[in-house]
Amino acid sequence: MSNFKKALRKSVGLGTLAALFLVLLAGCSGSGNKADSANTAKESASPAPVQSAAAAEPATGGTFVYGRPAAVTSFDLHNEITSNNAFAIDKVFESLVAFDSKGEIVDWLAKSHSISEDGLTYTFVLRDGLKFSNGTEVTAEDAVFSLNRHLKVGGPLEISAKVDTVRAQDKQTLVITLKEPYTPFISELSNFSNGILPNNFGGVTEAEFFKKPVGTGPFVVESWDPAGDLTFTKNPNYWQEGKPYIDKLVYKLIEDDSQAINQLKAGEVNAIESLALQNANEIKNGTDTAVLTNGSWVTEQLFFNTLDEHFKDVHVRRALALALDRDGLTKALTFGYAQTANSLLPTTIPYNGNDTIKPLNFNVDEAKAELAKSAFPDGFSTKLLVASGNSTRAQEAQIIQAAGQTIGIKIEIESVELAAFRERFFAYDFAAMLNSGQADSPEANSILAFQTDPKGFSKSYWTHYTNDEVTKLLYEGQKIADGDGRAEIYSKLLQTLADEVPYIPLYYPDILIGARSSVQGLTVLPNGSVRLEAVSISK
Repeated sequence: MSNFKKALRKSVGLGTLAALFLVLLAGCSGSGNKADSANTAKESASPAPVQSAAAAEPATGGTFVYGRPAAVTSFDLHNEITSNNAFAIDKVFESLVAFDSKGEIVDWLAKSHSISEDGLTYTFVLRDGLKFSNGTEVTAEDAVFSLNRHLKVGGPLEISAKVDTVRAQDKQTLVITLKEPYTPFISELSNFSNGILPNNFGGVTEAEFFKKPVGTGPFVVESWDPAGDLTFTKNPNYWQEGKPYIDKLVYKLIEDDSQAINQLKAGEVNAIESLALQNANEIKNGTDTAVLTNGSWVTEQLFFNTLDEHFKDVHVRRALALALDRDGLTKALTFGYAQTANSLLPTTIPYNGNDTIKPLNFNVDEAKAELAKSAFPDGFSTKLLVASGNSTRAQEAQIIQAAGQTIGIKIEIESVELAAFRERFFAYDFAAMLNSGQADSPEANSILAFQTDPKGFSKSYWTHYTNDEVTKLLYEGQKIADGDGRAEIYSKLLQTLADEVPYIPLYYPDILIGARSSVQGLTVLPNGSVRLEAVSISK
């Protein structure tokens, strides 16, 4: 096996989802993988995924109601990125490879895949008998159409590899050829945005198709209110025999944390997404409720708009970072379900640098000295944008407000409804905001490309942060094989981000799902989604 293949080898075993993680290579499926020892992902605050137990003989039938804080507005997998849509899209569309609850790549719609010695040719063989939910056969031509449409659209999770050709070698075999090696490619192919849909949208218009989408996933859209609830029915042609176990899946819109908790305790919903950290122990200790957890690919962050008159000044950003007690904030607000962040990358992602990066740790005297170097040595007034309905973020904002006050920065908290919040930061209509950054694969590039590329879709996560050396390192890290060289590149990149703080990483929260004790077979994924094809409700 070549050094290139050895460097990229990742473990594979049939797991639990359709979307994203490490890097496999030709003939290496099933082989053991560990990232370079200096970069191996560390344990999260929760040492191992906690899923609902799978019954020996799962109950079948019934309706599973899942409370979610935001409605599904679109199923166009190539034009969406926010979790409200992504975690519905992944129930309808599935990709060639996927990741399981531990973040390991597994073959999914493909029963096998291989990568050529030079890292340029990727070959996928589809599973036998694959069908779309409408009963039509899935062929390699469908995969060609799907990936070419993604390449054409681009979108927020575009295919970044320089693809030369995508072709069907035969009915079951797909071959993708790259113009140059791109290390994150296999990981990115597992993303929900690389799901497979019917060739030419099955003969209907694009608009018609996404109103009633057809995919290979375990569920089919039955009814859908883009401002409210969504009801799925089971896919009768699903490739995993006997699944899904439930007949219907309802995404119920519950925009307020407290309402979600009350409805879970009352049994009005079977589970709730994004369980607030401060409610975790209450639900964990409830007589009829439980908390399901997993380490996450999420970093909670304070973002700065570097186009803003104040936060374009690096000394201002550094001053606020030094004034903020991240350890204290994490301990006060996360109840043991998170780790303080020293790096942009969560500890569950290779090359995260948490043990080597030197962040700007809490020191008020140094913070004042840093502000004195800025264009605003006497302080200033600014605003912090926060989405309403999230009690943890509201408390984070208050802690940040108090930290700013200690060095003369007066921060007004702007709390707006979630949809307005998204509109505001998409339009750069903020000075600073609280939000999370999330990897769509367990690849370092997944977060770094989104948050450091000023030419990318999000313009460095809508901060417009631009540093030519960081951009250069980002592109180098995409081409080099895994190993010491890649580790060195990311170490330099992450240290620059820690020094210039276009965003302050606060903590890495565990994924928390609140569920009724009767729920069986629910799998929590590190990207915040859940697998529900094996879920059942015990009688």
